[in-house]
This record gives sequence, structure tokens and C-alpha cells, in this order.
Amino acid sequence: MEPVQLSVADQVVLVTGASRGIGHDLALAFAAAGATVVAAARRVEDVADLVDEIAAGGGQAIAVDLDVTDRESIDAAVGAALSELGRIDVLVNNAGLGFNHDALEVTEADWDQIMDVNLKGLFFVTQAVARGMVERGYGRIVNLGSQAGLVGIRRHAVYSASKGGVDLLTKVLALEWAPHGVTVNVVAPTYAYTPGTAERLDDPEVAADVLARIPTGRFASTADIAAAVLYLASPSAGMVTGTVLPVDGGWTAQ
Repeated sequence: MEPVQLSVADQVVLVTGASRGIGHDLALAFAAAGATVVAAARRVEDVADLVDEIAAGGGQAIAVDLDVTDRESIDAAVGAALSELGRIDVLVNNAGLGFNHDALEVTEADWDQIMDVNLKGLFFVTQAVARGMVERGYGRIVNLGSQAGLVGIRRHAVYSASKGGVDLLTKVLALEWAPHGVTVNVVAPTYAYTPGTAERLDDPEVAADVLARIPTGRFASTADIAAAVLYLASPSAGMVTGTVLPVDGGWTAQ
């Protein structure tokens, strides 16, 4: 039997949307696992403390400006990472937006804002990074989806459409790049308590309603999500591609 290689030590990992929440904690998890982290955010100043924290813990990280809605910014960020580190082994597409809208109240601006980040931006970051992966014959791409891409959730019309699009886009990219040693997968979390969700989940009525839908009876933690991402980013996940892995406490099993 071949040895199981779950380690991401010595891998170069680009994490988008790394300034806070899930992305911030994913960057820390990869650094703790021995990877070199490229922490990407719209403003490099927003990930300066993260890079310092990783360095203080003995890890390696660099920061890059990356606005996923700007093609020039994407190309510049990927180019900077390649110039300094030589390669990108793992891409974690974490950057995303989520708002609640009644479907009858959604504006064109609402639609464009969410789609530009969650779907269009994710695709063009992936395209830019995957060129090098395909050329080298190795890569791991993990897209952060959502349970809202798998089941309907009221007041999430645009968000659900964007995340459902990520799921199917992932399957297509997995098919195209599998012959080149590049896997593409989705991790689809349930609600996790982060700075981005705190305003809603701090409302006792909202929290109770959400927890009633999660069979395990708790919100996801960023550690729960990181465990799934780290597995799919590892060398031993080479036969897992085009999949959506829910980290949802059983929400979508109902």
C-alpha cells in the first residue's frame, strides 16, 4: 500500500479573502501544518497582522493585494506570489460575499455585486493559478461553497445561485484538469460564527432558528472547516475531485 500523505508541509498555499473570519483561520491552519501561506486580501495592510502572527509562530507567509473583481489585480497578485515563491501548489478560494435579500427586492446591483465576487472572481483567480498547476502537472484547488448551494434557503436567492454555480463550475474544472494532476473540490459549510455572521447569530431568535436546523446542535467552527480543506489540499486527496463536501452538521441530510 502506498503511504498516506495528509501533510501539506512545504506546500505553497494561496488563500483569498484572508483578512478575517474563515479565510484568516484557514491561513493559520495551513501555516501550523507547515505550508507557506500567501495571504491575499483587497488591501495588503489587512493581512499584515496575520503574516506577523504566522511568522511569530515559526511559520512562513507573505501578503499580496488581490481584489477578485479586478483582472489586473488577480494577475498581479498571482505573478507576485510566483515571483517570490516559484509556484502555487494549493489555491483556496475563500473570498466571498453573502447578504440576505427577499427575492422581490433584489436589485441588479445586488446581483452583480455577489456574482462578481462569489462566481466570476473565483473563476478568474482559479484560471490564473491553474495555468501554472496544469503546466507542472500538480495542484489542489479548494473552493469555499455553502450549504446554500445544495438546498434552498429563504432570502438567499442570489447567494444560493452563486454558490450553486460554484458547485457546477467545480465539476467542469475537475473534469478538464484531472489529466494534469489538478483536483478541484468544494467545501460547503453551514453557519460558522465569524465576524461576518456575528451580527445575525448574536440575535437569540436567529441563532435558535439556525441551530434547530443543524442536527449536531451547534454552529460549525473554523477548525471544522479547516480540517476538510486541509484534507482536500493534501497529496492523498488525488482521487477526490469534482466533489462537494458539506461541513454542515447534517443540515443537507434532511
